Amino acid sequence: MSSVSVVIPCYKYGHFLADCVSSVLAEQEGLDVRVLIIDDASPDDSAQVARNLAAGDPRIEVRVHEKNKGHIATYNEGLLEWADGDYVALLSADDRLVPGALVRAAALLDAHPEAGFAYGRPLRFQHGGPLPKARTRSTGQVVYPGPWWLERRFGEGTGCITSPEVVVRTSLQRQVGGYDPELPHAGDIEMWMRLAAHADVGYVRGADQAYYRVHGGNMSTTDFGGQLDDLRQRRIAFESVLVKCAERLPQAEKLALTVHTRLARFALRRAYRAYDRGRTDVVPVEELVEFARDCLPGFEALPEYRALRLRRRIGAGAMPYLQPLVLSAVAERGREWLWWQSWKRRGL
Repeated sequence: MSSVSVVIPCYKYGHFLADCVSSVLAEQEGLDVRVLIIDDASPDDSAQVARNLAAGDPRIEVRVHEKNKGHIATYNEGLLEWADGDYVALLSADDRLVPGALVRAAALLDAHPEAGFAYGRPLRFQHGGPLPKARTRSTGQVVYPGPWWLERRFGEGTGCITSPEVVVRTSLQRQVGGYDPELPHAGDIEMWMRLAAHADVGYVRGADQAYYRVHGGNMSTTDFGGQLDDLRQRRIAFESVLVKCAERLPQAEKLALTVHTRLARFALRRAYRAYDRGRTDVVPVEELVEFARDCLPGFEALPEYRALRLRRRIGAGAMPYLQPLVLSAVAERGREWLWWQSWKRRGL
């Protein structure tokens, strides 16, 4: 029987803990599962909630920090110091697993020793709302070559994983090390890429693997300044992988050019869309342009920069009214509509 160590970091999320832990221990039949809850000096009753849960189940351990250490240090404590199962999962206290998720991931990793981690589709749900219906029957497994999967990430300039849907081979986690404290908002992306530089990547088809709760306390950036910070963090993450895994990335220069181009295009698109939406007063347009300039010498040749120059000539006041006459604005609205429809079809 395979064993899985599940690390649950918690800070002021005690009211979510019972549901989170139940999804790990009550809905994963056929595995040897242990849980470590690490309360990072929560000012509420989270530590006591965790202790109460542990008192009722010997598979649960609890650690309570006297002083707040931050989420990265808390993650690494559980992943590198405590986890000793065949596989390890990191699950935020406000998220939960889909029934059978660990079983499906462990089965994939058991069958494919070349795979360093396995993931599947996460389901997002709004805090306070009902859980969306999850698919619990897998339609198969696929293992992607690590270099191919890594190249896809550099090509897209972003991650494809939320976080709670991942199960990692513990030996590989120890080999590559923990989360980087220099990447508080993009550490997940960097971690998955670092793992993929050392091993292949497994994907569970058909079934949903985790629930990701969307609420005001999520560590994500949705404000306009935060979106620029997100781009900066992503750039640092990709560049960190290029340095840390240099000996495993023979095409490092090509990968660097690919991701820098992609990130520059992201920044310029956000800049010109500020004109389309009449938000140049709140979007840091000039900082986005400077980010693109720093990412990519010759960024002026990008189509997104040409689109931005056109909007500057038209002017911030007139551009929202002239969108139907600007081809790039019409195309952008079409892309956004298709993106939104795809998310609606998937129930997210």
